[in-house]
Amino acid sequence: MAITSTDIYLQVAIPVPMRQLFTYKLPAELNTNAVQLGERVIVPFGSRQVVGIVLSIDESTEYAAKKLKLVLSRVNDNFSFSPQLLHFIQRCSDYYHHPIGDVFQQALPVLLRQIKQPDVELPLVWLTKTDLSEEEQTTTAKRSPKQAELLTMLKQHQGMTWSELLTLGFNKAQLNALEKKEFIYSKSRAVTLFQWQEQALQQDNRLALSAEQALIVATVKEMQAQFSCHLVDGITGSGKTEVYLQAMEQILANNKQVLVLVPEIGLTPQTLSRFEQRFNVPISLHHSGLNNKERLQTWLEAQRGTAAIVIGTRSAIFTPLNDLGMIIVDEEHDASFKQQDSFRYHARDIAILRARQLDIPIILGTATPSFESLQNALSGKYHYHQLRKRAGNASTAKISLIDVAQQQMEHGLSGSLKQAIKNTLARGEQALIFLNRRGYAPAINCQECHWIADCQRCNKAFTLHQGQGLLICHHCASQQRIPPQCPSCGSVRIKPLGQGTEQLEEKIGEFFPDYSTVRIDRDSTRKKGALAKLLTEVSNKEHQLLIGTQMLAKGHHFPDVTLVAVLDVDGALFSYDFRAAEHMAQLLVQVSGRAGRASKPGKVMVQSKFPDHPLLQDLVQNGYQHFAKQALIERQQALLPPFSFQALFRAEANYPSYPEKFLRAMTQIAFEGCQFAGPVPAAMGKKAGKFRFHLILQAKSRKQLHQAVFKLIHHSATNEWQSKVRWSIDIDPVDLSW
Repeated sequence: MAITSTDIYLQVAIPVPMRQLFTYKLPAELNTNAVQLGERVIVPFGSRQVVGIVLSIDESTEYAAKKLKLVLSRVNDNFSFSPQLLHFIQRCSDYYHHPIGDVFQQALPVLLRQIKQPDVELPLVWLTKTDLSEEEQTTTAKRSPKQAELLTMLKQHQGMTWSELLTLGFNKAQLNALEKKEFIYSKSRAVTLFQWQEQALQQDNRLALSAEQALIVATVKEMQAQFSCHLVDGITGSGKTEVYLQAMEQILANNKQVLVLVPEIGLTPQTLSRFEQRFNVPISLHHSGLNNKERLQTWLEAQRGTAAIVIGTRSAIFTPLNDLGMIIVDEEHDASFKQQDSFRYHARDIAILRARQLDIPIILGTATPSFESLQNALSGKYHYHQLRKRAGNASTAKISLIDVAQQQMEHGLSGSLKQAIKNTLARGEQALIFLNRRGYAPAINCQECHWIADCQRCNKAFTLHQGQGLLICHHCASQQRIPPQCPSCGSVRIKPLGQGTEQLEEKIGEFFPDYSTVRIDRDSTRKKGALAKLLTEVSNKEHQLLIGTQMLAKGHHFPDVTLVAVLDVDGALFSYDFRAAEHMAQLLVQVSGRAGRASKPGKVMVQSKFPDHPLLQDLVQNGYQHFAKQALIERQQALLPPFSFQALFRAEANYPSYPEKFLRAMTQIAFEGCQFAGPVPAAMGKKAGKFRFHLILQAKSRKQLHQAVFKLIHHSATNEWQSKVRWSIDIDPVDLSW
């Protein structure tokens, strides 16, 4: 859009929590070339300067021109939003009722939000020398196996970036060592538009599809020129990734780009590895393990059309791919796709919105579909594909329940489970022990007066982290040293209560001292590249016993793991959250899927105090499909999502009466087809010193819900308690345990 008039007024989205645009006047000296929608400008806001996004260009304004502030400068770097991406982000802001300026800020890389613009350099890629001798390679393999592994990787995939190598578990020291030996060299990656070449498809590891897989690929290819949403419901190990790879072939061959979303960084290395082996095309990455500069490179490569495939976590959905031809959402059920603070979007849902806007296909893959996706598939809104058989000779692992009340327990392990682990190790196989509770113990207490170390800001017990010598609150991150004696009675008899992964690792090491144990949780994988390194060690059978939280439950392929032990699932059986059973079933099936993925048969043992609970029995006896369909019938009878629509209003303040009064005032307005639940104290009534309350608004239709939310936001300005609380809206909430 170009305007040549002398007076030009810009409507700008500013990164502030206000639901409006701000009008600025463009000075004549900055009007040398036409302003574009989506362009970044630097404007004054209060006492500071901010980067804003131009969303409207006008020749007149309702405000007095003399009172308007002037645009300070235009950011002329060509990194503006395309009209398609502008429209998509505005739709997201409208749907989630979130301030437009904040949504645009989250869609921009950090370095493009700053006043000082970054120096944009072309990324380096590494290649191997053509005249490497066999002797040099053999010597490297003997002296430095990891360097040799990196050298082999670069020989197979010439031109890999540091982001890719980092994600695959390599480090700068190994790269520098090979460069010093002059085995490899680097050069800048050229800015060339992605063009498909015949040699881009590497046929040697392309697998023959089963009849089920071939039918899915054929259906997706047939509908590749239009919007279609495909739910691939395949049991763990059934070859969903191979379906993605072959469905992408034609898209890439048409010089279109593909966006692949994974729920968390832990799945990125193996996804990248599979895609590298199949396609010799530029792949860019977007996840929290990369620094701001590396993420900016991905953003720019996607926008310029250099990147053929972008693999990333939830925020990668805002990547500016101008020739996007397909979106793939792996593990679509995963709660990690929902952002739980600030702009509370669901990446899967807005990925479907983006695919619809661009008229392209989207594939949702999972072994345990979310009830929302399953209902959409069963009602015909999505194309429903099922994969019921595991790939190759692998068989589905059998789940058995252990009644802990009937067993001799030792440090959280039953006698029969210990024997099963012993038998597994004796056969030279690996065992995975799953406990979704990190730290050494969830609490410490005094054996004399029963005092418990509580976080005063949250009224919750501190978690003991023995290795660090600290008590850490997992809710507000406050921490303190372990007290030498009870502050209440002075006793030194302070003991841990319960068990976490850190303690389990210690006890397992005592039970099985002849075998190597590895723990994979958020504490053990904090360092850059640590997760990829540990997963590689597990695949190489350097460790026989794996202990971990839900980080281990998702998508990982461990061919030698034949036993999976789940120590505690009982909490979800008696939860106030109506989604708790769904999440429990998904987690149990996902973690069970790590067993018996190769030709060796797998076994899953689940410890429970309630093995006869109908939910557990249904899941074990009839499988996830039956469990989900029965649960959907219950949801329909109770008029709960996906058969209704919800918005969750959250409010917090320094005094408990303020948030309750603020939310109570909201319930005084009646809406057709809507009902309120609450306000009630949040599941965690106090966090970081703030008292928290909930109010749920539920409606029969999506339209009625959004009309009501819009009116409530409008009325909140006149709410007398509004200035005393901090509040937010969560559309389609998936977690009520805030």
